[in-house]
Amino acid sequence: MTSAASTPRAAASAPRPLVPHPPLTAYYADEAARHVWLREVFDSTAVDYERVEAMVGLGTGPWYRGQALQRAGVTRGMRVLDVGIGTGLTARAAIDLVGDAALVTGVDPSPGMRAQAKLPDSVRILSGRAEQLPVEGAAFDVVTLGFALRHVSDIDAALAEFHRVLVPGGRICILEMTRPQGRLLRGWMKLYMRRIVPFLARVFGRTRDLPKLMRYNWDTIEACVPPEQVVGAMSAAGFVDAARHVEIGMFSEYTARKAFAPAP
Repeated sequence: MTSAASTPRAAASAPRPLVPHPPLTAYYADEAARHVWLREVFDSTAVDYERVEAMVGLGTGPWYRGQALQRAGVTRGMRVLDVGIGTGLTARAAIDLVGDAALVTGVDPSPGMRAQAKLPDSVRILSGRAEQLPVEGAAFDVVTLGFALRHVSDIDAALAEFHRVLVPGGRICILEMTRPQGRLLRGWMKLYMRRIVPFLARVFGRTRDLPKLMRYNWDTIEACVPPEQVVGAMSAAGFVDAARHVEIGMFSEYTARKAFAPAP
């Protein structure tokens, strides 16, 4: 029988989830409210999302995503699961590389985003979250997550799911914006992401919540766990060859591979 005195020690020893950042209470009350708030804000801004993304990336987004997936080893014939598919930006880059839209499956918790996905009908799009993927195990060669790691509730749980659904030897490619190390670049990025982009969203967007989402994006970048912690979490989840590649000081590409089963 468990004594009352032992219960606090057991609770204290239980592993805590690796959250991407502390609760940002300017937007929602606490961590429990974050999932609901995110779904609502993505649903309400989905119609404007690609327009503003093109402004933020100065039109380079499709090229960059394709290059990043190529660096991660995505090639023709691979089966890809795109987590946080949104309107399909990363999925379209994957389709170009694998050569068949039917090889790409997407998962997203936002009905608004899924409704705005501009993808061929043969792409299967499912409702779900990174921490509990609605797909069978060992079914994909690649799992991608495009600029959504900051929006998961538990990085460890998401990585465990990525590991589960990959075949042995399968790869993950997580694209994310991270806070630059240099003070000048960090200052410019903060000005651009938290002031200029929300202003453009207010002028050119059609939805009231869009400027708020753009400000929130920078705040999550600034508060996100350091990249070395993400790489460590990939290794802890059972991946091998975990690494981070950086472009222009702010675009991080986290890659790793599921190990092959040892020979009998």
